[in-house]
Amino acid sequence: MYQLDDLLHLMARLRDPQHGCPWDLKQSYASIVPHTIEEAYEVADAIERGDFAHLPGELGDLLFQVVYYSQLAREEGRFAFAEVVDGITRKLIRRHPHVFPDGDLYGAPDAAKLEEAAVKQRWEELKAEERAEQAAAPEQLSLLDDVPQALPALSRAAKLQKRAARVGFDWPEALPVVDKVREELDEVLEAMSENDPEAIAEELGDLLFVVTNLARHLRVDPEAALRAANGKFEQRFRFIERALREAGRAIEDCALEDLDALWGEAKKMEKRDRPSAC
Repeated sequence: MYQLDDLLHLMARLRDPQHGCPWDLKQSYASIVPHTIEEAYEVADAIERGDFAHLPGELGDLLFQVVYYSQLAREEGRFAFAEVVDGITRKLIRRHPHVFPDGDLYGAPDAAKLEEAAVKQRWEELKAEERAEQAAAPEQLSLLDDVPQALPALSRAAKLQKRAARVGFDWPEALPVVDKVREELDEVLEAMSENDPEAIAEELGDLLFVVTNLARHLRVDPEAALRAANGKFEQRFRFIERALREAGRAIEDCALEDLDALWGEAKKMEKRDRPSAC
């Protein structure tokens, strides 16, 4: 079987100025980013669908993105793949002192077992120390400094809220957040009544942000929940399309009432197909 060194060699060949691939030679850090995001989502999708037969391939596609960036950096004399591996290994050793008490990857494990809550607390403390070390001006440090701008909006909203909650800037439970959702929805309706496009967009953003906060309080990943809702919508809409094809009808010629009735049938079928609890 091919090994990691073979993949690194392949990447170097693809970027060879004389004999490489024309497409690969044109790529840059920025042009690869959309592919990286797409590959990460394909990994998540395979896991959510339980498609473990295809998961190795999806993980390989994601690994190739890391190899690609490392090759670009090596060509520019910035860093090499080995430094990426070294950096993440050192960081994980540092952040797991309960597993590597002497900072030695192959040393004996600590006999004392820590509770999960204590492990998480220590992890956050170490991350905070790292942020402080990296900051050029410590007095300007913020809890939000290293929340990536490129995260999907729902995921970033949840991460921002989680960071703020660490210092008590949060509702104590979910019910007050529900009241805030209603408040933000009323503000959307008010903006709609005034027919103000900018205000509507702003209030909708506030509503989405608060709904994300509600999801966080209910221990639901908002990004995963929305992906599941997308999948459910797609399944039901495909049911409508199939039903109309079998009836010899064009979807464009159907009244909304007819489409809504088929939507209801799709929902009923989901309930019938859903396994009952034992």
